[in-house]
Amino acid sequence: MSSTARPLVAVLVAASLAAAPARATSTPAAKPAPRPYVLVLGIAQDGGIPQPGCTRACCTSGRHEQVASLAVVDPVAKHWWLFDATPDFPAQLARVQVAAPACSLAGVFLTHAHIGHYTGLMYFGREAMDAHGVKVYAMPRMREFLTANGPWSQLVSLKNIELVPLTADSLVMISDSLNVTPFVVPHRDEFSETVGYRIGSTRGAVVFVPDIDKWERWDRKVENLVAHVSGAYLDGTFFDAAELPGRDLAEIPHPFVEESLARFASLPAAARARIHFIHLNHTNRAAIAGTPEAKKVEAAGCKVAKAGERTEL
Repeated sequence: MSSTARPLVAVLVAASLAAAPARATSTPAAKPAPRPYVLVLGIAQDGGIPQPGCTRACCTSGRHEQVASLAVVDPVAKHWWLFDATPDFPAQLARVQVAAPACSLAGVFLTHAHIGHYTGLMYFGREAMDAHGVKVYAMPRMREFLTANGPWSQLVSLKNIELVPLTADSLVMISDSLNVTPFVVPHRDEFSETVGYRIGSTRGAVVFVPDIDKWERWDRKVENLVAHVSGAYLDGTFFDAAELPGRDLAEIPHPFVEESLARFASLPAAARARIHFIHLNHTNRAAIAGTPEAKKVEAAGCKVAKAGERTEL
């Protein structure tokens, strides 16, 4: 190539580079904000598993289940809320601290005054955490019970806890994206009323009804409650009437799991798949994988809750 041709080649190359379209620079898509979720902290009835005083195989096999409770976690707000303060609160608190280490406890919602559902409040006292101003959301009789009876009254007087009034069927906003609505359910109300909760977000909802008398004693249809939610954690205390020989089941009239399965059979499969039985008595074999009771729950398209499982809201 002649020396006079070299500049021409250089000009042509430069022109072609100038004419080439600029390479697009891609910016990574913004990650969607993490969604709030429900974390199951325990699934057992108030006495836990093993239950004190029980020498049957259900309590001597080495199986352990903590008392029924939920945590509702909002990763954006960096807060979480406890639904029922159980005697297993220390271990359940530790579970949440591992699952959501950046989040702090913002409040406690109580269903009623039976021992598995409120006695964990004791750990907020001066003998343990010596907490300050933990918000405890409760219905009128539940607030009166805590205020008028020791040692719970000391939690109030020392301001370890702050009682926040709830009204049935009234929505409470707990963060920018989460709301809670209590609803009254029939139950043995010796010391307080009993409520379940609907926990909602802009994208979904979960209902929590760990304790209730027979479904037909309620003035609402449970089918309507579970029809349009992401998850329903419902009373599964006893599987059937044969579980407690010698006990008058009229005194503890929970809906048997087998009754609930029959009642929910007409629901669409997608709705049944969202039902999780919780608050299982130590005698209830549905929580043991492979048992006939567990297989009946699975065959019906429902589930038994498991500690550690999550449901997004």
